[in-house]
Amino acid sequence: MGPFWPNGILAPMKDGIKPELFDHLVDLAALKLDEDEADYLRSELNKQLQAIEELAAIPLDGDTPATSHGVPYPKAIRPEIRADETIDCEESDDILAQAPESDQRYFVVPDIPHETLT
Repeated sequence: MGPFWPNGILAPMKDGIKPELFDHLVDLAALKLDEDEADYLRSELNKQLQAIEELAAIPLDGDTPATSHGVPYPKAIRPEIRADETIDCEESDDILAQAPESDQRYFVVPDIPHETLT
């Protein structure tokens, strides 16, 4: 069984995030944590996973839409969706001038090697 049950619900991680996986994630994120910081952060992540598992265990009716919430928001009181519009930033040239490298007014960021998590 993977991280999800066949019905798409998150399967419980009985042991939480193990130190080996946490260390791998820290390496991928290029974080520098001392032992106390790492222990604290892993503990907090495991608490969040536990909270997600508790929420996922709440039974819902099959016809409850995924975006439903407890406060009714009928179309009659919903504001119209506004059109997207761009607003030029007066400081964009100054900001772009601070970039180590840019290409056609885009910031160039270094490639980040990635691996498939198992």
